[in-house]
Amino acid sequence: MIQLMRYGETPNSELFRRGGAAAEVGAAVAAIIENVRANGDRALLDYAARFDHAQLTTLEVSAAELDEAIRAIEPDFLRVLERAAENIRAFHEQQKRSGFVLDGADGTVVGQRVLPIERVGLCVPGGETPLASTVLMDAIPAKLAGVPELVLVTPAKPDGSIDAAILAAARVAGVDRVFKLGGAQAVAALAYGTESVPKVDKIVGPGGAYVAEAKRQVFGTVAIDLIAGPSEVLIVADGKSDARHVAADMLAQAEHDVLAAAVLVTDSQALAEAVRDELERQLPLLAREEIARRSIEDNGKIIVADDLFAAIDVANEIAPEHLELCVDEPFAWLGRVKHAGSVFLGRSCPEALGDYMAGPNHTLPTMGAARFSSPLGVDDFVKKTQFIYYTRDALRSLAWDIDAFARKEGLTAHARSATIRFEEEEA
Repeated sequence: MIQLMRYGETPNSELFRRGGAAAEVGAAVAAIIENVRANGDRALLDYAARFDHAQLTTLEVSAAELDEAIRAIEPDFLRVLERAAENIRAFHEQQKRSGFVLDGADGTVVGQRVLPIERVGLCVPGGETPLASTVLMDAIPAKLAGVPELVLVTPAKPDGSIDAAILAAARVAGVDRVFKLGGAQAVAALAYGTESVPKVDKIVGPGGAYVAEAKRQVFGTVAIDLIAGPSEVLIVADGKSDARHVAADMLAQAEHDVLAAAVLVTDSQALAEAVRDELERQLPLLAREEIARRSIEDNGKIIVADDLFAAIDVANEIAPEHLELCVDEPFAWLGRVKHAGSVFLGRSCPEALGDYMAGPNHTLPTMGAARFSSPLGVDDFVKKTQFIYYTRDALRSLAWDIDAFARKEGLTAHARSATIRFEEEEA
């Protein structure tokens, strides 16, 4: 059964589970990366057989396989994909930005160019929960940013195929190439390249502990979006909230993973007890009951706070990936939220709405990283280059300021590079 407590009974540092990869995960990932770097496709094919039980002869998904996925997918679900894609594009379109140029009266020009990253790798989980939604959420902002080549990796099934929904989403989102790769080996292939897999400039997308650790280890060779932990939801709910709805929203996170965390913070003891009972009633109804139960029992909490102000304080302390405000006048409370990946306002806004259809991104910071990180967006797929142009007269006006600054830092060559252009004039 889920733990029920009053706010203040437990130190704030223990309100949400934290943690990093175990040492054995780090060592295993390092060995996988080194093997892929040394042996390329041969290592990838071996790992596909070992981990995915797939005997592959080629790694890249063919155009014929993509066409077959579109034909195989139910027309009604294809319409759902296209509707979700439309909402995601509309939201992320607002994030696009262009560069700027500042022209000075003295002929100086400074500015910034915003350029797309040339090649991006996208990791998409497969297995029991193939995340077609992640394809849309991560690929559409990349394409809006202008990324010329987007490479998707996702593990093959034992028969060598890829889930049709993932391939259909890839087609809808404009993915350029798809490879049958998963786990740390997929990250290594994207980071360093193999005979078949192109080396990318940035890797994005979720995964388990091995993917997260692999992204951490290759960071610097390539860019990454973030190192995500297991999924999280924190629900702030008042006494008017429906215990059935709150419990359902908590279980929606719990079914992801035994490490997922679902927390309720409420100012109502009655609601806290009703949700605790409702969780027990709903758990047996789930297809993934065993996973959800472990998550709820190991990582779930129901916290009773004195009032909603204290409940929001708990949310800010935890800085959750997803924050639901199941309260009257939720916009009145939004301004008090300092740290959250995505905020769901009101009693008709379950977190699953954000996972699939609303449009804002569902790739979010976890493990408290919302204190300093942001949701995935168009900005994650661009880089900025600045430029400077000065006339001789404009440089002269600053040359001896440069000289003073550089000499204060002990960099006399810096100083002279500015003043040497005017030595004859000063003689």
